Amino acid sequence: MSSLPRRSLLKAAAVAGAAAQFSWVLGRGDAQAAGPVEVPAADRPSTVGWLEPGGLGAAGGSTFGAAWPKGAHPADQAFALTTADGVAVPVQTWTTARWPDGSLKWTAHAVGPEAAGAERFTLAPGTPATAAKTVSVTETGRRISVDTGTVRAVMWKDGGKLVESVTRDGVKIATDGRLVLLRQSDLDDGDQGNAKWERFDGEISGAVVEQSGPVRAVVRIDGKHRKGSRSWLPFSVRLYFYAGSESFRMVHTFTYDGDQNKDFIRGLGVRFTVPLRDAAYDRHVRLAGEGAGFLTEAVQGITGLRRDPGAAVRTAQVKGEKLPDPATWDQRVTTRMQYVPTWGDYTLSQLSADGFALRKRTKPGHGWIPAGGGRRANGFGYVGGVTGGLSFGLRDFWQKHPAQLDIRGAAGDEAEVTLWLWSPEAQPMDLRFYHDGMGQDAFPEQLEGLNITYEDYEPGFGTPYGIARTSELMFWANAATPTAETLVAQSAAVSTPPQLAVAPEDLVRARVFGGLFSPVDRSTPARAKIEDHLDYLFTYYKDQAEQRRWYGFWDYGDIMHTYDEDRHQWRYDVGGYAWDNSELSPDLWLWYAYLRSGRADVFRFAEAMTRHTGEVDVYHLGQWAGLGTRHGVQHFACSAKQQRISTAVYRRPYYFLTADERVGDLMSDLVDSDETFLVLDPIRKIRTEPYTPDRHALSIGFGTDWSGLAAAWLTEWERGGPKAAKAEARLRSTMETIAAQPNGFVQGTGLYDLDTGRFAVATEPVVGVSHLSAMFGLVEMCAELIDLVDMPQFKAAWLDYCRYFNASKTEQAARYGKNFGTLLLFQGHSRQDAYAAAQLNDTKLAQRAWAKFDKSDGYTAAMVWDKTPVQGSAALEPGYEHLWISTNTTALYGLAAIQNLALVGDHLPA
Repeated sequence: MSSLPRRSLLKAAAVAGAAAQFSWVLGRGDAQAAGPVEVPAADRPSTVGWLEPGGLGAAGGSTFGAAWPKGAHPADQAFALTTADGVAVPVQTWTTARWPDGSLKWTAHAVGPEAAGAERFTLAPGTPATAAKTVSVTETGRRISVDTGTVRAVMWKDGGKLVESVTRDGVKIATDGRLVLLRQSDLDDGDQGNAKWERFDGEISGAVVEQSGPVRAVVRIDGKHRKGSRSWLPFSVRLYFYAGSESFRMVHTFTYDGDQNKDFIRGLGVRFTVPLRDAAYDRHVRLAGEGAGFLTEAVQGITGLRRDPGAAVRTAQVKGEKLPDPATWDQRVTTRMQYVPTWGDYTLSQLSADGFALRKRTKPGHGWIPAGGGRRANGFGYVGGVTGGLSFGLRDFWQKHPAQLDIRGAAGDEAEVTLWLWSPEAQPMDLRFYHDGMGQDAFPEQLEGLNITYEDYEPGFGTPYGIARTSELMFWANAATPTAETLVAQSAAVSTPPQLAVAPEDLVRARVFGGLFSPVDRSTPARAKIEDHLDYLFTYYKDQAEQRRWYGFWDYGDIMHTYDEDRHQWRYDVGGYAWDNSELSPDLWLWYAYLRSGRADVFRFAEAMTRHTGEVDVYHLGQWAGLGTRHGVQHFACSAKQQRISTAVYRRPYYFLTADERVGDLMSDLVDSDETFLVLDPIRKIRTEPYTPDRHALSIGFGTDWSGLAAAWLTEWERGGPKAAKAEARLRSTMETIAAQPNGFVQGTGLYDLDTGRFAVATEPVVGVSHLSAMFGLVEMCAELIDLVDMPQFKAAWLDYCRYFNASKTEQAARYGKNFGTLLLFQGHSRQDAYAAAQLNDTKLAQRAWAKFDKSDGYTAAMVWDKTPVQGSAALEPGYEHLWISTNTTALYGLAAIQNLALVGDHLPA
């Protein structure tokens, strides 16, 4: 364990993070960073491959994004996809973003089962191949029908049935797809015997077709859960279908709009009815355990009986095949089949990340029998017979515990399958605030609380009203009971949906996200060392997620903020030191790590974080819709509701890489989030001058506030959304009026007019610099906007900010009339030095960038990167004291930064 004092550890943490950032661009030279980029030939293809080995597997299809250099392809360009062997694969293409000149920036592409069997593909301009089967959509007054060529699904536009039926070859495989909610009205910690349960059912308010083929179809269904006169808990469900596929995917989102003290969710699920036509001994149940392990049973088993029906009969039943005519069995079995129990009900419950249990019973009113268990179930099952059945799965089953799979009535004419997103066997969902306020009724007391626990408390602000969660489910309409190999493949597709991805080199060549990252480079010892540190830091956090069990329905995807060296535990219970909620941009660290490496493990970690931070840490309803919540013991606990958490800059990479519609919704919802400044002043507790929010004079910071607004506006503009013109105008007008301030970005804040979208130009220069200003997407936004919008005065204002943050106080005062005061994170801000050096071709500034990167914030080359085991950890198993980053997520600032230190590459030691 290190003997360094805590302050040194904090500095080391910051340095380690920023050290990692350098390697991501060290391979680029000055000309590439600062000068024009040669546009590749329009027909230069992109290389596409599977994120993980194994190809498409049992999934119905895959959707991926591809990036293109500015001016390379016109808006109406068609694309063709071919395998490495030159075989054409049907592909559906649509545009997700355009460059300002109208050329394609990002395109999305969908492939179906015909992509199975190939590992690598080439995407290039051309005419797409025609699929043997296409997906078609038909709408009538109340219904939407989707036919993949293999299965047909009928959805409702109103009522309580999301999916009326799923048929295959004319046989109904599933019916009555619906949503189920169990509400509990009170939660007495001493006695739950008096708790009342109520059942609510999903009720549709509307349904629309978002895509209609030829390869991919998407149907969106919205509504609320209703019982009697009460309608609450809004949901949004998307159903995805691929041409030729026997499966479909569901993306389910709900938003909490209840009373945290009265509305306790006891169970939340998706339910289907499965018609059963076969004899009980020809019906089968399959429930996945961990890995490739399965419960493999028939509803009425004929194995293990006192009398043997015959080897052929037993073998067929285990395989799920139709049994021979009973007349061919040993008649000592046939004549006594009425005495062999039928097992109609099964439950698999995963109430923690470390254990699941299986049980079954013959019918309601009779006892449950334990049927096994294990550690982490895959969340997959099947029920049906030899003439057809339904496979079903819930992704992140154990990671987002408590979850549950139920099969009911499999001995009757139809079974009922429920995939519980929140298990009714778990404790009710308790979203109450975790303390009573401790007397912090006014700002002075709240600031004192902030000074001791780092928690920014305010009465009434610790509310879950408006937070959301998204879950992913998969279903297969099988013509017969699947083979063991098919079941394993289906289960794997639920756990890790196959994802196609373009190569990092193609993303670099397209110069997206500001064009300021490059592939992994180990060409020199210095570069290799930094790459090693990058890998080490990611592995550390990935391991911490497992060791510390950063899992659970509301928590999975987040990391912790700060470590407690005394307890050898993260400060999960100490105010603002607990859940990170995107503090210092770990989202960007992960996505830039993926963009330059193409690593599947980094992608999946970033994907989980994007799902979490965009839903749980952000409000989607109510007065704070469009704002996120600062870090805390609960994800919604802190009273700081700000743009810096909800910012679209954290969602953009995942959206453009996958075309995920839900994440697209999240970004679209932020376009008008400048209105939130009318409702809430972000710095109300520390403001010294009189201020009342006014539509024509809203105080908005040029750092964490404006960067969040700019990200939403840029995304809407380049996506060509319904408010694209307004978004572009707001971008340009705010850029212009920030640049016009007496001190540009250094001015710190301005008064914004909601009607004109402009900042008032101050009459007096002010210095308002914070070490946090550039830590939540501002660098990323400025780099992109400078690349997109020709506005020299804005570029000059930003370069000035970059040059002077790390300058001496004397230099700051000489330029602005006043120094910037006490600042932090000089090493992390070396990226701004490097960016300005590259843009200005300033060798001295480049040397300063390397010096700040290499030696500031307590960094010394003598520090050793290692983990020292600590016995008796608070985590109930040996913990790890980490010299570099356990202390604070300050380290992640450097990792999260846009990797734009191109010019200093020439100043690296060999």
